[in-house]
Amino acid sequence: MRSSRMALSAAVLGVLALPIVSATAATAAPASVPSTMPAVRTCDRPGPWDIGTQAVAIRSKASAKSTRFDILSRDHRFTVHKTRGNWHFITDTTTGSRGWGSGPYVYRDVRMCLN
Repeated sequence: MRSSRMALSAAVLGVLALPIVSATAATAAPASVPSTMPAVRTCDRPGPWDIGTQAVAIRSKASAKSTRFDILSRDHRFTVHKTRGNWHFITDTTTGSRGWGSGPYVYRDVRMCLN
């Protein structure tokens, strides 16, 4: 019984060690980068700004305690001018309102390169 446990343990350790040994060769950097590869791919750049909820409060200051004077609806178009901490200074181009929107709700669309 002991010898079968030892054989099984050795087999399991061998299977677990195989990916670690082969990973060093797989993660090595290529010798050279092809010259045809673009410097910045379009999927690496941040996407357009988006709203992650139905509406976002537009506030007078970059604080949740400041006065809310308008609401940016999901169907409105807007631009982001600057960022301070977790707040973005935005202009609702549909209504013309300018103020601060909270970062968790106003964010950049994330793009990912699959190749």
